[in-house]
Amino acid sequence: MSNVRLAIIYYSSTGTNYKLAKWAEEAAQEVGAEVKVLKVPELAPKEAIESNPAWKAHVEATKDVPTVTLDDLEWADAIIFSVPTRFGNVPSQLKQFLDTTGGLWFQGKLANKVVSAMASAQNPHGGQEQTILQLYTTMYHWGAIVAAPGYTDPSIFAAGGNPYGTSVTVDQNGNIAENAEAAVKHQARRTVQVAQWVKNGLQQQ
Repeated sequence: MSNVRLAIIYYSSTGTNYKLAKWAEEAAQEVGAEVKVLKVPELAPKEAIESNPAWKAHVEATKDVPTVTLDDLEWADAIIFSVPTRFGNVPSQLKQFLDTTGGLWFQGKLANKVVSAMASAQNPHGGQEQTILQLYTTMYHWGAIVAAPGYTDPSIFAAGGNPYGTSVTVDQNGNIAENAEAAVKHQARRTVQVAQWVKNGLQQQ
């Protein structure tokens, strides 16, 4: 799977989804994918960030992580998104970026991208599943191919059993409640594998 190009696109205010993205990166690189970990632009005002020490610390710690561009979407064969839920939907930071993809969509350059998604919230029923499904709705408009993990590996059950994508619960101290690392890595490997199948099939046309 050495010729699969994977973009892992995340939004994270205090670090949870960055951690998920890094786990996914590790697994994808282990199976030979070329990987970019990319953050979406922050829209929150500086005052809001600085009022939350954990948020401010994470922004500073990840200042060197590249910001995603439309060129990254065109480059990628596969995309994994990792985001917190915002009232059962994707964060405005990601939504704003997705709203800029109309040109690529119109040119058909987002069709057949293999996509998968992960999410987090502060409680077990905080909207993680709905957030992933809302994101997938946009992917269907792209003509992308959703590679949900389903129940294809035992690690999914240890992480809470979300068939749409790995989702986690985060306590007030920023700790992930579930044993999610193995599920994230399985999801990343599966996404790369499906992308390899799709890429091979397109090359044979």
